Amino acid sequence: MDGKEPPVSQQSPVATPTNSDISETKQEDDTKQKENTHTQDTDNNFNNTNNNNNNSTNNNNGKQQEQKQLEHDQPSQSQPAPQQSASSSSGTADPKDGVHNDNTSQWSSVHSVAVSVDKNPRYRRTMEDAHVIEDKFGGDPNQGYFAIYDGHGGRGAVDFTAKCLHQNLLDELKKGAHPLDALKEAYLRTDKQIAESQIQFSGTTTVSALIRKDSQTGKRYLYVANAGDARAVIGRNGKAVRLSYDHKGSDEAEGKRIVDKGGFIVLNRVNGILAVTRSLGDCAMKEYVIGEPHLTQTELEPTDTLLILACDGLWDVMTDQDAIDMISGETSTQKMSDKLLIHALKSGSTDNISIIVIKL
Repeated sequence: MDGKEPPVSQQSPVATPTNSDISETKQEDDTKQKENTHTQDTDNNFNNTNNNNNNSTNNNNGKQQEQKQLEHDQPSQSQPAPQQSASSSSGTADPKDGVHNDNTSQWSSVHSVAVSVDKNPRYRRTMEDAHVIEDKFGGDPNQGYFAIYDGHGGRGAVDFTAKCLHQNLLDELKKGAHPLDALKEAYLRTDKQIAESQIQFSGTTTVSALIRKDSQTGKRYLYVANAGDARAVIGRNGKAVRLSYDHKGSDEAEGKRIVDKGGFIVLNRVNGILAVTRSLGDCAMKEYVIGEPHLTQTELEPTDTLLILACDGLWDVMTDQDAIDMISGETSTQKMSDKLLIHALKSGSTDNISIIVIKL
């Protein structure tokens, strides 16, 4: 998202980089940095590590796996997508290995899940995204939590959010709060905790999806919360339906809210600095850049087949409907997320990219 460090390359982004361009860039970056963009960071203070080892939290920190070279347009078993990582039921894989099984039988709350991430070293020196995948959330086999966090200004806020937000949500759910109220309180509490932790100048946009099955009616519900421009899109009978809201300086309602508070918008940036109008963190601008999320509740129907959670590294170069159309013909969630990632890279995305695809 904008508001982070400037891209490494100051030239205009190439519209359709070739595979060799991507491969060469990644090889150079591997040699210089030996970095990775995907690892899982489990924290005993925040994750439940019971006998089923249910929780799988990935913070995409600096201790990441070696980047993989992209040689073909489509990923395959022998040729994985760049820096991809599929995630499966956390009870079936070592949370340190960063790569899990895309076997639908391993999942409890959904049919299957996969994630693909890339630092995009052509344009970004650091990886500031994180994602969290919690199947059997809170020990409930009919409940799952999935989230993308897109940090800026460093990893302070994004790492804190990846460790704390879902735990704050679980605390509220245990009190009997309605899921939407619980999500709102979890966001606001996490935002306050970041400030109390003296994380002043970094922030993160967020999109969270809570999937639950009502034990009495058997109906399944999807609850989405977001702050900033990370986005949730569901595929409903082949049509893309956006469940989040892009909080940007270009948004008229958000701009009015900020001006009414005494701030201003210049070049679609809050006080000329930040491109998003809501986030967790960004404490130095908290008077204007608030952490209160946009919330939606959706009763899932048989025609609701896919859910995409992604940061703006994808959405800057792809429409909601194009994303759904691109992956609807695939059967593997890993192939779906890989396909979207490759498209974003080839289309000239200049940001970190993190994508979760969930087969509902």
